[in-house]
Amino acid sequence: MSSNNRKGLLIINTGNGKGKSTAAFGTLLRAWGRGFRICVIQFIKSETGKWGEIKAAEKLGIEWHTSGDGFTSRSKDLDETTARARQGWKLAQEKIVSANYDLIVLDEFTYPLKYGWLDTTTVIDWLKANRPSELHLIITGRSAPVDLMEYADLVTEMNVIKHPYAQGVKGQPGIEF
Repeated sequence: MSSNNRKGLLIINTGNGKGKSTAAFGTLLRAWGRGFRICVIQFIKSETGKWGEIKAAEKLGIEWHTSGDGFTSRSKDLDETTARARQGWKLAQEKIVSANYDLIVLDEFTYPLKYGWLDTTTVIDWLKANRPSELHLIITGRSAPVDLMEYADLVTEMNVIKHPYAQGVKGQPGIEF
């Protein structure tokens, strides 16, 4: 992908509504169609999960990594959860500086910041110093830190208006996962 006339954007999808990761993966699919070199790192979902987006990425040849051990509210060992998040950030740093990608998605990356497993100011300073100017970076997750949103080029907040969970409908394959 030629970087002529391209400014890499920092995009954040946040809020309590559904669709943060889904929007990121929609952008990812658009970028894939344009020949972008793509990498995804998921920070919370378990590395043993075979969600629909992972199955699709395998079929499309998109590089995908998971560094989590499941949702933090269900963690049996928060020290392990924290260590996995920090390892995911180390991997993200390697991928960001490699110049091998046009788009990197850090899915659910706001959680390690929100829970203090990573320092937001340190992350922003590192991105300012190291992110290639042409690299698009999408960060998803609830409760994005204000400083991160101020640094970003594009911030979208998903809000819940109505959700099937409130009506007793459980998550469905292909829609929620």
